[in-house]
Amino acid sequence: MSVILVIIDRFTKYAHFIALGHPFSAAKIAELFMNTVVRLHGWPEEIISDRDTIFLSNFWTGLMQSHSVKLLRSTAFHPQTDGQTENLNKSLEAYLRCATGSMPKQWTNHLAMAELWYNTKFHTATQMTPFEALYGYVPSMPNLVDNGETLIEAVEYTVKTREQIGRMLQENLYKAQERMRMYADKKRTDKEFKDGDLVYLKIQPFKQHSLANTSFHKLSARYYGPYRIIERIGKVAYRLDLPADTRIHNVFHVSLLKKHHGSHVVSEQLPRFNEEGDLLIKPLAILDRRVKKKNNKAITEVLVQWEHTNPEDATWKELHELQIQYPDFKWQVE
Repeated sequence: MSVILVIIDRFTKYAHFIALGHPFSAAKIAELFMNTVVRLHGWPEEIISDRDTIFLSNFWTGLMQSHSVKLLRSTAFHPQTDGQTENLNKSLEAYLRCATGSMPKQWTNHLAMAELWYNTKFHTATQMTPFEALYGYVPSMPNLVDNGETLIEAVEYTVKTREQIGRMLQENLYKAQERMRMYADKKRTDKEFKDGDLVYLKIQPFKQHSLANTSFHKLSARYYGPYRIIERIGKVAYRLDLPADTRIHNVFHVSLLKKHHGSHVVSEQLPRFNEEGDLLIKPLAILDRRVKKKNNKAITEVLVQWEHTNPEDATWKELHELQIQYPDFKWQVE
């Protein structure tokens, strides 16, 4: 198992965590979705997801359309579209890191407890736990019992109706949304463009191949273009006229665009992406090498400088894995 499929209900915040192992297909994801989510909660009205090839496949799209499920997908390089899931991923990662300790490969053994932990924790947005929001009562857990609770208070709670909890959820979620909108608006500027305008595109590579656990901030703040706006999509997204060989989705959030002014054009070519929309970065030079002991074996590591980065951003990688991933590169120290 190497992947976690995270599913969260937008209303109650109730979540499911499903462990997956490569390779998996759209049919496998659909089967797990029906066995885990549909079996317990029924078919949803709509699903918000990223632009992974699984969720863009004809099988997944056709299955959801046959059950009248509306599919909504995030725009390119704007994970805030599904910020709820992004925040949940951070919480899940922190829990598993603490639970596994020095045995990170055993994370699958803790996934069920991680799901229980998350669903029984108080949420400031809903003013209750996801478990309570979904089922209408507090789960029977020793650490949730209030010894100061009187019998009358316990009885009063048990007679609360689902309608009351639903109204409470709606009110609390509305207040939370207004509070988050207020903080977001303080840093937000209104921008509108017209069809035919030239704009620069800000690429934020959240997923990078061969650069796991490495942050290259100098790549995330660059603008490319300019490109011409073809049409406006909704209120906050625009479709750009990107080069024909570009493999990324051509609809972007307005926050990633900056209008071109003047007659002078500073052109910058887009970085390379694979078919899944992931940023591809190749090694530029080998700066050093060393031998380390791993699992009682001697392995060779090389200090790699990657394309579009400075030597101080170089990272140590295992030579054997790099030779398989980049067979045409010359792996000698310069």
